[in-house]
Amino acid sequence: MLCQALRRFGKKLVHKHPLELPVAETAPARSLSTLDLVVLGVGNTLGVSVYILAGEVARDQAGPSFVICILVAGLTSVLAGLCYGEISARVPHSGSAYLYSYVTVGELWAFITGWFLILTTFAHIGIRIWAWTLFFDNLFGNKFSLTLQETFLPQAPGVFVEILGFIIMFLLLLIMELLTRNIRQLSLVTKMLTLVKVLALGFVIISGFLKGDLHNWKLTEDDYIKAGLNDTSSLGLLGSGGFVPFGFQGILRGSATCIYAFTGFNIIVTRVELAQNPKCSIPKSIMISLFICFLVYFGVSVALTLMVPYYQLQPGSALPEAFLHIGWAPAYHFVNVGFFCSLSTKVFGNMFPIRQQVYMMAKDGLLFPVLTRIQTGTYMPILATMIIFIVATIMAFFLGFTDLLDLRSIGALLVFTLLAFIVLILRYQPERKNGGKETEVLGENEGNEMQVQEENEGNEAQVQEENKGNEAQVQEESEGNEAEVQENRPAAESLTLQALFFPGNPTPTALSGWVVSVCSSLLVLLLTLLCLVLARWPVLLSGDPVWITVVVLLLVLITGMTGVIWRQPQSSSPIHFKVPGLPLLPLLSIFLNIYLMMQMTAGTWALFGSWVLVGFAIYFGYGIRHSQIP
Repeated sequence: MLCQALRRFGKKLVHKHPLELPVAETAPARSLSTLDLVVLGVGNTLGVSVYILAGEVARDQAGPSFVICILVAGLTSVLAGLCYGEISARVPHSGSAYLYSYVTVGELWAFITGWFLILTTFAHIGIRIWAWTLFFDNLFGNKFSLTLQETFLPQAPGVFVEILGFIIMFLLLLIMELLTRNIRQLSLVTKMLTLVKVLALGFVIISGFLKGDLHNWKLTEDDYIKAGLNDTSSLGLLGSGGFVPFGFQGILRGSATCIYAFTGFNIIVTRVELAQNPKCSIPKSIMISLFICFLVYFGVSVALTLMVPYYQLQPGSALPEAFLHIGWAPAYHFVNVGFFCSLSTKVFGNMFPIRQQVYMMAKDGLLFPVLTRIQTGTYMPILATMIIFIVATIMAFFLGFTDLLDLRSIGALLVFTLLAFIVLILRYQPERKNGGKETEVLGENEGNEMQVQEENEGNEAQVQEENKGNEAQVQEESEGNEAEVQENRPAAESLTLQALFFPGNPTPTALSGWVVSVCSSLLVLLLTLLCLVLARWPVLLSGDPVWITVVVLLLVLITGMTGVIWRQPQSSSPIHFKVPGLPLLPLLSIFLNIYLMMQMTAGTWALFGSWVLVGFAIYFGYGIRHSQIP
């Protein structure tokens, strides 16, 4: 009884979501071209992050090597974008990483992914509230809090004034969100705002190359003395000068934070059912939008660090203040307009992802059923919007700006890791004609012909069953026994050491798929251990033989298991986009994601762990027993 209960429990954890047929690709609802999707991805990814990250990363974490941080974060996001592209080609449904996980690896991982996405979206909205506060503070000459105190609360402590500032931002953003919920021309407004902020950032890049000074990448202690920073014997937060003033650790820490700058492209996969030819346009638009955003971010980071010494960058207003530093006062206001447009485009789409995510999980029975009303009716979406803004405002006040950035980044990195793991497994699984993994969809005419054919075959089968009932029953029993024998025999014969590296079947089998699943799981564990060891890189550089031996042993095991996966047959099903270089690129993506997660602070991990524990309590206490998936 116990074994059966555990088996049922395990099957429940890996139970997969069946897919419904999407609408036909020629349906009138499909109105988004590849260009529209690229604009959507660029508009949701590009903009506000470069305004707020420059002050946080370049000033306090990486210095001029902020350029390298953008490069590493861009590479990590491109690898994740490749995985998003292949999965969206296999599962052409509007959704998110939650749906992809549910369809491919099962219920538990889907809940974990969805729970992560909810957290990261809350953090995302909290960051927007912080960004608006910084924008208005900059607009009032960095005296927003002082103005509030002098106007409303002249005798109040500073903390109450800060609370009042967050309340004002909360009310402002809530009003803007409610006013833009039903604007039909919202897409056109978003395109116009995206154009303005791209022009503003392009102006920053050109100005940086015109007015930049390479000496700002070679700063020394003499420059700090000239700037009035006299304590050069222990520079502390200023670093040690040069291109990498905070060392290699600063680059790693800054790269982990910069992941936030590339997390907006996944909005494209929520528009699959509105896209023309989604199996082709979705992967293409993901990669194009990521490439455009990387070029702009890289250009802005180079221009900014060349124009202004990193220690003079102002948090929240680094780009506008850079033009005051070089004496271009009119440009200061133009870049501020770009900052405003970046903030505005984010407001218009902030609420939809989190409401949609909660609705999907509640509809599947993983969250409480009352939450299914979050997307229905007239007043419930408004009430849900107010509650979400209140929670995000509380998070913004108590956690702080840096903690919110780290929470957003760590959640995104975990989702990227899961997607790479899914791609690694799916490519080596056998074909299932009627299973949940098959995503090829016929058009309307083919579907009608198939329906007629199935009806005819059903009538013929009914006549045959009436005439040959007993004979068919005997034949089915014999075929069932033969199928059972054939199903068990290959696994017993093929599970050998030689077959691991020289499989006899050119197409994936159940056994080869199982081998890849086990090896991939072990590789994730080994890569995690390797990242934990590499996080102690100063000890490795000292030549400690124990740690070097551990690294070599882990590398040997990782290489061996990668070789086993490489030798297994891959699926030959035709899809419009596939990740190249399997299994190396997904494994590289997993390694980069995990290693960047290791750079997060203990406080960030504590907050994240608390959120995970709450999620497990909800799932094992409610979701696993009320799942609506048959």
